[in-house]
Amino acid sequence: MKFQKTLLAISVTAFSSAVVASEAVQLDVASAFSTQTFFGKSAQNVSGDLEAMSDGNVSMRVYDPGELIPAFDILSSVSSGAVPAGWSTIAYFGGTIPVANLYGALPFSPTAEAVFSWTFDGDGRELLQSSLDQYGIKVLPCSYIPQEPGGWFNKEINSTEDFQGLSMRISGLGARVLNEFGASTQLIAGDEVYLALERGRVDAAEFSIPEVDNALGLSEIAENYYFPGWHQGAGWLALLINQSVWDGYSDVQQAQFETACRANIQREFSSVIPRQMEVLDDLRAQGVNVERFSDEILSEMHEAWQAVVEEERNENPTFGEAYDSLMNHAAMIEEWYDLQSLPSVR
Repeated sequence: MKFQKTLLAISVTAFSSAVVASEAVQLDVASAFSTQTFFGKSAQNVSGDLEAMSDGNVSMRVYDPGELIPAFDILSSVSSGAVPAGWSTIAYFGGTIPVANLYGALPFSPTAEAVFSWTFDGDGRELLQSSLDQYGIKVLPCSYIPQEPGGWFNKEINSTEDFQGLSMRISGLGARVLNEFGASTQLIAGDEVYLALERGRVDAAEFSIPEVDNALGLSEIAENYYFPGWHQGAGWLALLINQSVWDGYSDVQQAQFETACRANIQREFSSVIPRQMEVLDDLRAQGVNVERFSDEILSEMHEAWQAVVEEERNENPTFGEAYDSLMNHAAMIEEWYDLQSLPSVR
């Protein structure tokens, strides 16, 4: 919080005189997530930061899914200019952009620190932007999503055989891993997950972090909440802006969007995890079984994942390039911590 206030104060001081001369703008943003949940509120927090540093001259109006367009239409709608901007996980675009699954839906992903370091100081953001250039979209990493839980299940998962015949809501490449064990998978928009699970359209569902899952009421339907989120490591939500709209902003306004997004990531990075543990305590008190997949299950899924990686690499060379870039960057960071590790002291 101290960092965020300092960042905003610096921005206000540096930009205030220039903003007075700039035309005030309000960006309409179609969100893939309800503003009643953490993910949607995150976009509103960015708008608040923009207003603070621009003296009210730059802001965003965030629309819930369906108010302007359906949640899964953000990429095409921002590209065409039907809406000027969208707020979404990049993973929703995995069927269109091969590298998208690396940005929020990567099984057995590196740590959050490695992911964000690669995004901002490695090749990550540049590789994604190059894929979005053909759609006329500017991408801004703008929110922090920690590693998610493994999902909600109506039965215990004691071996990979328990996935046989299971119908599950799951996004990204993790779905292909579960398909290897006989599960049927589908991607369902966030505002439809509760009904899909309640009405038996799926037997299990992963959607988000405990705070968001709890707000959706998933604990009312399924009692087994499994960790870890092998299918989806740490990632971020994106502010996607039509390139023509972005080009129409002044250098100062563009810098304010960049700064507000960075400030939002930092704020969430330091606050999100403690809140998830508080929610887990509440869920346990409600009778939810918070469990871990066995090491044997995780080992078998990791083996299946390696096969999926090779298939994806062969089908989409751009994915292979980006995947290797991320893993090489992560290995560099891991080596640093290996060198710095201390012996366990009891």
